[in-house]
Amino acid sequence: MTQWQDRKTIGDLHEHRVATALRTRGWTVHPCGQGTYPHAIRNALRHTRSALRQFPDLIAARGSDIITIDAKDHLPSTTTNRYAISTTTLNAGLQLTALHAPTPLYYVFGDLKVLTPAEVLHYTHHAYRHPSGAYHLINTHHAHSFDDVFGAARAQAA
Repeated sequence: MTQWQDRKTIGDLHEHRVATALRTRGWTVHPCGQGTYPHAIRNALRHTRSALRQFPDLIAARGSDIITIDAKDHLPSTTTNRYAISTTTLNAGLQLTALHAPTPLYYVFGDLKVLTPAEVLHYTHHAYRHPSGAYHLINTHHAHSFDDVFGAARAQAA
């Protein structure tokens, strides 16, 4: 397998884990974004700088509430207690939330902690930056618990 295929497999498993966690909290969840497009479209997008490359992975609704999720599995760093959000991803997330307000976008990390693009920008504006400038590094203690954002899991019927 290539490095991209390995990352894609891990990402798909995390998306499934997040979708399952949302469903146990009463959300209806559906995949969206680049991962749902046919191979030819995904391949063409890979060669662009289009914000469509950064489109959320999942869309969910509960009652009249609707949200979008960008699942980020390979985070946090095991040595620095920081999440790394690419500048490209953050900029696309900020654009998406501005265009589709009031529909929120949430980043859900591998430890099932949650942040919004606005929070990432706020907490990293004057913080340590990755030397390349390609990433915003945010301390994990700023993140919210999954249950606080999406509700507690409902008891399963016997």
